Amino acid sequence: MPILPRERDPRLITVRRGGTLTDEDHHLLAEWAARCAEHVLPLFVQESPDDPRPRDAIEVGRGWTRGEVPVRAAHRTSFQANAAGRGLPDPARFAALAAGQAVAVAHVAAHALGAAAYAIRAVTAAAPPDGGEAARLRERDWQRDQVPAGLLALVLDDQRRRSDLCWHVFDD
Repeated sequence: MPILPRERDPRLITVRRGGTLTDEDHHLLAEWAARCAEHVLPLFVQESPDDPRPRDAIEVGRGWTRGEVPVRAAHRTSFQANAAGRGLPDPARFAALAAGQAVAVAHVAAHALGAAAYAIRAVTAAAPPDGGEAARLRERDWQRDQVPAGLLALVLDDQRRRSDLCWHVFDD
């Protein structure tokens, strides 16, 4: 199921590609996505402690924000993080996918919401059967507290617009 909309929001497209997103805000979204993925990384590490790919992807994404990693390298790294989750239980798999989405923000800013959505799915899957909803809400609220203040309205609007594409993890 795709988590990117068919019609892209110009607020999540960089200025050089015809949108309104500044490089500074793009980097802030990438760092937020990295924090979301890092927050659930222990769920992956519990299952695959010797596999560095998701952690490496988060660091590559941060390297991109510092200007140390080209977009193409960051984009390629997203596939490696995604592959790390194949065949693993849902909490670990979703944590790996969160890392893959986080590093993909370098390529497409709208992937930031994908990192957040997969992180929420990871904690929900890791929760006891009667605790999934509470875990979802705690993670969603934690993530919202991490959004840079100047981007909060954009992120909340994007969550409202794409919640149906992102398994309704952002719903109230």
